[in-house]
Amino acid sequence: MRHHTFTTDSLERLARRRAGAKMGWYIHASVYLLVNLQLVALSVGSGRHWAVFPALGWGIGLAIHGVVVFVLAGGSDLHERMVQAERDRLAAAQNPR
Repeated sequence: MRHHTFTTDSLERLARRRAGAKMGWYIHASVYLLVNLQLVALSVGSGRHWAVFPALGWGIGLAIHGVVVFVLAGGSDLHERMVQAERDRLAAAQNPR
């Protein structure tokens, strides 16, 4: 299997983009926690437990964001492996033996 070689500039751009995506998720998770803690306090204070509904809805969005950042966008190299597999398939189709 061939590996893509990066120039210094492209490696720097990729590293910054991945770090920015991860930082974006951490900020999203922090805001989620802070807002939902406040909603729980309001919910308990009113005697009704409605805060679970926004927490679940937003939690689904946060989970999807995490999958995109840490699994599909290169955090686990799954994306790179899939791209390389497609490159290999296309190269094999162009050069049948």
